[in-house]
Amino acid sequence: MVVRTSSTGEVMLTVVFGEDNPVAIGEMMGAIADQFPQITSLFYVVNLKVNDSLSDQTFVLFKGREYMEEKMEDLTFRVGPKSFYQTNSRQAYELYKVARRMAALTGKELVYDLYTGTGTIANFVARQSRQVIGIEYVPEAIEDAKLNSMVNGIDNTLFYAGDMKNVLTDNFVAHHGRPDVIIVDPPRAGMHEDVVNVILNAQPQRIVYVSCNPATQARDISLLDVKYRVVEVQPVDMFPHTHHVENVVALELRQV
Repeated sequence: MVVRTSSTGEVMLTVVFGEDNPVAIGEMMGAIADQFPQITSLFYVVNLKVNDSLSDQTFVLFKGREYMEEKMEDLTFRVGPKSFYQTNSRQAYELYKVARRMAALTGKELVYDLYTGTGTIANFVARQSRQVIGIEYVPEAIEDAKLNSMVNGIDNTLFYAGDMKNVLTDNFVAHHGRPDVIIVDPPRAGMHEDVVNVILNAQPQRIVYVSCNPATQARDISLLDVKYRVVEVQPVDMFPHTHHVENVVALELRQV
């Protein structure tokens, strides 16, 4: 089972089955729905691979809404079962405030938000930007990102789905414009070297690197060091009583 809760009190539960038995699935899901009426979004997945990877599986809505909602300042974010959203929603707000402050936006900047997920950071900084372009691997998350812009009346965002190293190319930058600020929030593996090279070629004035794995973050920053210097580092404790931490680093383009 996968359980997600929102700061607004909503509960999303996904039950994973390793066998496609419609009768048994129906009985189990019905029992869960009856026993736990507080669940606002109840899904199930038939995962015949019998592993913990669900991104390529079909989520079936059994009862309730297809999404739950998170609130952040005056923004509302709709989050689906495949969409990434920080598990600690209260600290997520603190994390995104740090990232926004480090971006030092004035309203004139073109911002790239790489690994945008459901567009949380992109929409969070959109009103302080000229335009924000978000890229994310998961198509369902990009649909949520677009929906989140629409729900919040934000009309200066663009979102693209696909493998980062295939979408973010020099041609992509030439077409959409050289970013003034790039915000990156990659998975634990960090950024592909091709992505780092495109960032170096684009030469944004500022990079804000949000990471759940300071080890790969340090590796990527060492690659960026040829053109960028670190100007600020701020850890955010997203996972109290564990050794895990989110770390935000601001980098500025070196003056020649």
